[in-house]
Amino acid sequence: MNYLEEYKRWCESSEFDEETKKELESIKNDEKEIEDRFYKELEFGTAGLRGVIGAGTNRMNKYTVGKATQGLANYILEQGTQDKGVAISYDSRRMSDEFSLQTALILNANGIKTYLFENLRPVPELSFAVRQLHCTAGIMITASHNPPKYNGYKVYWDDGSQIISPRDKDIIAKVRAISDFKEIKTISKEEAIEKGLFNIIGKEMDDAYINTLKNCVLNPEIIKEQGKSLKIVYTPLHGTGNTIAERLLTELGFENVYVVPEQKEPDGNFPTVDYPNPEEKRAFKLALELAKKVDADVVLATDPDADRLGIFSKDKKTGEYMPYTGNMSALLIAEYRISQMKEKNILPSNGMFITTIVSSDLAKAIAEYYGLEIIEVLTGFKNIGAIMKKAEENKDRTYVFGFEESYGCLIGDYARDKDGIAAVMSLCEAAAYYKSKGLTLWDQMNNMYEKYGYYKETQVSIVLEGAEGAEKIKQMMTNMRNKEITQIGKYKVLNFKDIDRDYEKDMLTGKEKTTGLPKSNVLYYTLENNCWCCVRPSGTEPKIKLYIGVKGICDKSASEELEALKIAMEDLVRNA
Repeated sequence: MNYLEEYKRWCESSEFDEETKKELESIKNDEKEIEDRFYKELEFGTAGLRGVIGAGTNRMNKYTVGKATQGLANYILEQGTQDKGVAISYDSRRMSDEFSLQTALILNANGIKTYLFENLRPVPELSFAVRQLHCTAGIMITASHNPPKYNGYKVYWDDGSQIISPRDKDIIAKVRAISDFKEIKTISKEEAIEKGLFNIIGKEMDDAYINTLKNCVLNPEIIKEQGKSLKIVYTPLHGTGNTIAERLLTELGFENVYVVPEQKEPDGNFPTVDYPNPEEKRAFKLALELAKKVDADVVLATDPDADRLGIFSKDKKTGEYMPYTGNMSALLIAEYRISQMKEKNILPSNGMFITTIVSSDLAKAIAEYYGLEIIEVLTGFKNIGAIMKKAEENKDRTYVFGFEESYGCLIGDYARDKDGIAAVMSLCEAAAYYKSKGLTLWDQMNNMYEKYGYYKETQVSIVLEGAEGAEKIKQMMTNMRNKEITQIGKYKVLNFKDIDRDYEKDMLTGKEKTTGLPKSNVLYYTLENNCWCCVRPSGTEPKIKLYIGVKGICDKSASEELEALKIAMEDLVRNA
C-alpha cells in the first residue's frame, strides 16, 4: 500500500471518527511516523495480532481490532460453528476492556454467541474456559510482556490452543478480504443480551480453574507442613496474575505470601516498571526489596497476561537472590514433577515431554533419564498445543510436561497455552518439598547440573524498528541464509538447518535432506561439544533474535563458553 495515500484516506474518510482524525492531524508533518503507522497492516505472528496503540493500519485501534474480529466472524460462520460461541478475556493494558467489549459485540452482530469474562483474567484461564465451555474459539486482548505502548489480540481455537497453520492463514485471508471498515457489523449490548448472544463469565470459572490446578499438586501434605514457614514474594507486575495467584497459594496452605503492594493492582500504564517482562531483572526491583525485608525463600513475577513466570530464589550460602532463566525455572519444575510422578508410580509409560528447538538441551537429558519421549517443535506454544491435540485425538501418547525458553510452561493437559499461575504454584510446591529435605531451590538447581551436566543458554535481541528496521532484519536473515558458515567462534558447525526452505545439511559429510518441520523463518546451527546457535526474526516485535546454548564441565567453564559464543554469534549476524 502507498502509506501517504492511506494516511490521507484515514484523515478524510467518513469511515473514521473525529478523535482518530485529530490524532492523525497531529503527525501531519512527521513523515517517518506516518510511514511507520501506514506502511503495512498488522498480521498474525507467533502470538496473534500485536502492535502499538494508536491510529493507523499498523496500529492497535478499534478499526484494526474491528477488522480482525469481522474477519474471524466470517471464518467462524463459514465453519458453521457459531452456536458454540467464543470466550473472551483481557488483561490490564490500555484499551483492553474496550477492545474486548467491542470484539464481543461485533461477533454478536454476526449471530455468534460470546462469553466475556466479567473482569480481566489470565491467558491460561481463557484457554481453560474455551475447553470448559466447548467454544469454537477464544480471544485474549493482551500484548503479553511488551512495553506499555502495545496491545494485542490472540486467537484460540476449540482445543484451547492458539491458532496454527493453515487456520491462521485462512483467518487472516478473511481479514484481508474486508476492504471497507463499513463492512464491520455492529449491535448494541442491550440487543445482544436480549438475543442471548452476550454472556458474562463470573467467578464460577475461577473456582473450576483453581480446583483443576489444585488437583495437579503432587505433595499436598508437604505444602501443609512447610507452608507455615516458607516465605514467598510475588508480583503480578500490574497485570492479571493476582486475580488468581494469591487465593490459590493461600488455599493450598502457604501462609506467608507477600504480594508487592505497589504492583498488586492492575494498571495499563505500568507505573513502577518501564517493561513489564519477568525475563528482565529490573522488573524485579521492588519484589527483591520486599524479599530482603521479609527474608523470602523465593521471589516470583508473572507478566501482564500471566502466561510467563520469572523467578529468583535465595542462596542460603551467600544470602544473595539468584536469577533463573526461563529454561532453568521450567526445567526445575519438570525435574520436580517428573521425579515425583516416577516415585509415586504415576508417570505414564507413553509419556511425552515437549520442548522447542531454541530451548535448553537439558530437557533431552531429563527426558532420557526418566524414559519419556522428547518432542521438539518450532517456537510458539501453539506448536506444543498442536502435538497435545494430536495425541489427544489418537489416544496414543500422554502429555507430561511442555515448555519453551521464553519463561513459559504447562504442567497438565487442562489448557493449551503457557500457564504462569500453575508455574507459580508448582515452584512453590517444589520449594516446600526441597525445604523438607533441607534444600533451597538454588541448591536443587545446582544438583540438577551435577546430575545432568552444566547446560547454559542465553538470548540476544537486536531491535530494529520501523519500515527501515524490518527491511534490515529481512536482509540479515537473507545474508545468513546464503552464507555457508562452517565455524562460529571456536566451534565447528556440524549441522545446518534452514527451516524456511525445509533444508538440512550435514556439514561434515555434505549430505542434504529435509528438516521435517513446518515452514518457518529460522536458521539453526548444531555445533561441536554439545553447543548450538539459532537465529530468527520475532513474530511480534521489531527485532531479530539469537539463541545460544552450551554444555560445560562446570558452572564457570559453561558460563565463559556461553559468553564467548554469544559474542561470536552476534558479531556474525550483524556483519553477515
